[in-house]
Amino acid sequence: MLDKSYRPQEVEEKLYSRWMESGAFECGRNDSEDAFTIVIPPPNVTGNLHMGHALNNTLQDILVRFERMRGKDVLWQPGTDHAGIATQMVVERQLAEQNVTRHDLGREAFIDKIWDWKAQSGGSIIGQLHRLGASCDWRRERFTMDEGLSKAVRKVFVQLYKEGLIYRDKRLVNWDPKFHTAISDLEVEQKEVNSHMWHFRYPIEGEEGRYIIVATTRPETMLGDTGVAVHPDDDRYKDLIGKHVILPIVGRRIPIVADEYADPEQGSGAVKITPAHDFNDFEVGKRAGLEVINIMDINACLNDEVPEAYRGMERFEARKKIVAEIESLGLLEKIEDHTHMVPYGDRSGVVIEPFLTDQWFADAATLAQPAIRAVEQGRTKFVPAKWTNTYYDWMRNIQPWCISRQLWWGHRIPAWFGPDNMIFVEETEEQALAAAKAHYGSDVELHQDEDVLDTWFSSALWPFSTLGWPDKTPELAKYYQTDVLITGFDIIFFWVARMMMMGLHFMDDEPPFHTVYIHALVRDEHGAKMSKSKGNVVDPLDLIDRYGADALRFFLAASAAQGRDVRLSEQRVEGYRNFTTKLWNAARFCEMNDCAVADGFDPFGVKDPVNRWIVGEVAKCEAAVREALEGERDGYRFNDAAGAVYAFTWNVFCDWYLELAKIPFQGDDEAIKSETRSTAAWVLDQILKLLHPFMPFVTEELWQSVAANRSTDLIVADWPVYPENAVDADAEAELEWLQGLVSGIRGVRAEMNVPAGAKIPLIFNDGNDVQKDRLTRHWEVISRLARLESKDVDAELPKGSLQFVHDGATVALPLAGAMDLDAEKARLAKEIGKLEGYMTGLNKKLGNEKFVSSAPEAVVQGERDKLSEAEIKLAKLKEAAERLAEL
Repeated sequence: MLDKSYRPQEVEEKLYSRWMESGAFECGRNDSEDAFTIVIPPPNVTGNLHMGHALNNTLQDILVRFERMRGKDVLWQPGTDHAGIATQMVVERQLAEQNVTRHDLGREAFIDKIWDWKAQSGGSIIGQLHRLGASCDWRRERFTMDEGLSKAVRKVFVQLYKEGLIYRDKRLVNWDPKFHTAISDLEVEQKEVNSHMWHFRYPIEGEEGRYIIVATTRPETMLGDTGVAVHPDDDRYKDLIGKHVILPIVGRRIPIVADEYADPEQGSGAVKITPAHDFNDFEVGKRAGLEVINIMDINACLNDEVPEAYRGMERFEARKKIVAEIESLGLLEKIEDHTHMVPYGDRSGVVIEPFLTDQWFADAATLAQPAIRAVEQGRTKFVPAKWTNTYYDWMRNIQPWCISRQLWWGHRIPAWFGPDNMIFVEETEEQALAAAKAHYGSDVELHQDEDVLDTWFSSALWPFSTLGWPDKTPELAKYYQTDVLITGFDIIFFWVARMMMMGLHFMDDEPPFHTVYIHALVRDEHGAKMSKSKGNVVDPLDLIDRYGADALRFFLAASAAQGRDVRLSEQRVEGYRNFTTKLWNAARFCEMNDCAVADGFDPFGVKDPVNRWIVGEVAKCEAAVREALEGERDGYRFNDAAGAVYAFTWNVFCDWYLELAKIPFQGDDEAIKSETRSTAAWVLDQILKLLHPFMPFVTEELWQSVAANRSTDLIVADWPVYPENAVDADAEAELEWLQGLVSGIRGVRAEMNVPAGAKIPLIFNDGNDVQKDRLTRHWEVISRLARLESKDVDAELPKGSLQFVHDGATVALPLAGAMDLDAEKARLAKEIGKLEGYMTGLNKKLGNEKFVSSAPEAVVQGERDKLSEAEIKLAKLKEAAERLAEL
């Protein structure tokens, strides 16, 4: 016998271990040629499960469990990313506690420390994914620094270099002065800062007393200016184009150039150009042929390219000194308060410096072309489709990809330098030495590039490197192309686009996936983005502890509407825990009524209309879930699938069918009783199958508990397949009529505030013979569900009868004897007055322009929602009052 309540804490770990030990998650379990593959977006080895991970992996697991039950050979490929800068930072912090730096240890010893850390503490997120129920093939878990994946990285780098698609160049990069490395745009966090705009006068060469005024938010960079730009159509400066200014403090003679980058509407219309310390200025400098002077070192302190008094100064200290000196020279025009965006390293927390340095770059523009075509041709599609344009915008305007990082932890660049700095790029040092010997004619000493590759470089190979590439493995042949990639919009550029580039280039023009499903953000219940600084971060593990993994998973699936952010409501998670309880109680009810599938039972041959109806409803529910999860129409609609199985389980099975089944359960007709018991047990089994992808733990526990001698665990049971004629139209029409009648009566009772315990008579007039027959045959259940004491057909209506029309027939409910009509009229009038007063207050608040403009958007929307709910309630109260007035 099932326990009275479901306790997920006692079940989840037990079932997960059972699945793991049975090999249920493993690919290759069956001989199906029909494969289904998903690669997990590899979380950082340093990471912990957050709500974004929970959403992402829940959606993947739903598809994986669904397709596994459908008989496909499923591979959900798991793994973690080595997360170069994040991991190095963790270990460096630990060393700092011992007053040790990585430089004290040296490169090899420091890397050994990182491997030790990974073995002991890294990858805790994997265990957290287990708690969520993620059914990945864990025996195939990969790490981006595994030897097999490292081999793939080396091969890709060498091949792209020899094809001219990787090269070394001196360009501007995002430089992190704390970690001493270039970082990607993704690792740059733009923060709004209240600062100043400084306006300096630059003297025109040879024109005493004439100046051109430039404005800057970064005075410290002016020592590296090599030009001033004005718009070619700006009449104020046409006579100055081609002339020179004398750079204050430095004394350098720099040209005035014409370039459309200068905006005549902004400031003075003239802009200082510092090619070595601003990305836009770098491009202007290239067009105008300006000198590029780097005035900072790796610590963002001024170097020897500046006047001696400034050498070695930290950049922001230099800023103060420069402003003071400009003012003392009489060249400070004005200082304005100014709010602007400043780039910070998302991990270091320091201001990022555009920095000119030698780096390795990939020719992203060339690699992007096949990736653009694949989407244009429909070989890969984005869901929701709106993200297609985001992808195109990025890819069609893509810049060279800086792939080198000045770190120690990561894939070391397979490039070696000869005595004259000749570069030899090979997969191994032995091959590089051989190439050098062939070049120089004798053995020479080489030294390997100190840099490592951007983490995204190895992640870009994930869909095929994890399958054994560059070796031609059976897994590669069977599971590539993968099916759907589920990820967040924030890494379309940095991961999705790069996987497309690399997959097409190295896998014979085959995209790495046919669909990219972009899920939304998980926000707090007010719609605000979660952040530690706001204190509104919710730990998914806390919710699992309180409500169980199934409740959290179902909430996430039910909330995952395409293009709409998820608002995390603990109350809704609790509501889905109640859904778990509802399912558990329904199973207990079936068990207490001896519901079991009899030998030879054919659900599609049942006789009773109620049983024929519920069998058809099961088939309709399965079709809705399957269509939403197959993704063939309108992409993957997780919320529709969850909504369909929820509505069927709670509303159709629990609230209607089991109530209807009580009649035969308690009756004397053994044939109908036996058929209903088998039908109820069969329907419960179908529900467990349909719900399993969403709520794997409670469904598996019930599957193993409510029936003896299961031939297989639910996780690998067959997905339901029903005959085309599963829906009985006559039974469907009959039960819809019955439900409509009961619902109509219940609605009137609730609207009129009829006491719950009061039984009222029913008068049924103007119905046809079919309706009258239905009323008679189902009277026992109708009277119990609608709390009726008697029925009359085609009878005279007594005074005080409330009427409504149902399927053409008149349904009358004499209420006078069941309630005090005058007291109810008074109650309604009082409630209407109270509600109207409440709405007056809300309207006054929302009419206050100061409140609307200054209060947080979520607060204002909350007040609007309250008003909308009140308006609906008021309309219902007034309708009820009008009905009573007629009695």
